[in-house]
Amino acid sequence: MDKIILINKKASNHYYYFNKLNGLSIRKEHEGYDDPFWSVEGPELLDISITNFCEKGCSFCYKNSSANGKHMAITDYENILNQLKTTHTYQVALGGGNPNQHPDFCEILRMTREDYGIIPSYTTNGYGLTDDIIYYSKKYCGAVAVSYYEPLDEFEFAIRKLIDNGIKTNVHFLLTSLSLNAAIGILEYPPAYMSGINSIIFLNYKPVGNHSDDSLLLKKNDKVNEFFNLVKKHNSNNFKIGFDSCTISGIVTNLYVNKIFIDSCEAGRFSAYISEEMKLYPCSFMESASEPINLRKTPLLEAWQNGFEFNKIRKSINNNACINNCDLEKICNGGCPVFREINLCSK
Repeated sequence: MDKIILINKKASNHYYYFNKLNGLSIRKEHEGYDDPFWSVEGPELLDISITNFCEKGCSFCYKNSSANGKHMAITDYENILNQLKTTHTYQVALGGGNPNQHPDFCEILRMTREDYGIIPSYTTNGYGLTDDIIYYSKKYCGAVAVSYYEPLDEFEFAIRKLIDNGIKTNVHFLLTSLSLNAAIGILEYPPAYMSGINSIIFLNYKPVGNHSDDSLLLKKNDKVNEFFNLVKKHNSNNFKIGFDSCTISGIVTNLYVNKIFIDSCEAGRFSAYISEEMKLYPCSFMESASEPINLRKTPLLEAWQNGFEFNKIRKSINNNACINNCDLEKICNGGCPVFREINLCSK
């Protein structure tokens, strides 16, 4: 039964279930307690940037990745995995940059799953999907996501290569004021390349990085309403739809989703981010908005439990900025605690 993880998190007053076969994770509070606010024992998901190398040079890249981007040393990566033995962390999301262009990527996937029993997934821009990468991805990954980019022929090629090789494939779509029409088109008339994907995950744009642009932010308007109406009408037999937690305010105000299936910002509560330089943050979008913790000097669990920025963001989420008497307050917890301007609600 090593494919099924069931942990009694006594310090957090909840049980944690994780299925390594399909990625299902469930939290259940102890009898007599409220839903868990954070996992004292450690993050349930780690977002790890193993490289800041990327050849695309997208203007909206919040990481400012480039062809000169730095790779994380594989010894640093294994140091992280070693520390996860004490944090009950069983899944990692590898990112960048373009993670599969890390020179040790295949070994990173193998090591993560074979040596440490942790399920890796990653997001790619579609470049560098060699036959070896495809083989190791199929053997070791829970899923692979392809970021939606134009030109679409490159994007479609990557999608089809993954799907045709039997790899669970998702699409990551960045929602901006400029991309909203394309998102509406995909939902209204699903293109052929979406056939066979597992899900499309919509990510709310955050004004972060050297090229941040407030004009790309989503604002409540008729187009946004149209988008959410199409989500409500979507036939899940085609593909599933998901959102990052940064879209929580839009979800709770526009969709009828049972609250047991959604969560507000998980930064510093159930997830954290490590940069390619071994610096720990509550969230990947906080690199320019918070002081990092150097994991070469501070153990991961100590940083997670006692780090200033981690306690700060937990306090911020717990004491949200909603107006009084909002009936959705207990679900969205005020939306994003760092970039209030991305919240899709008037409260």
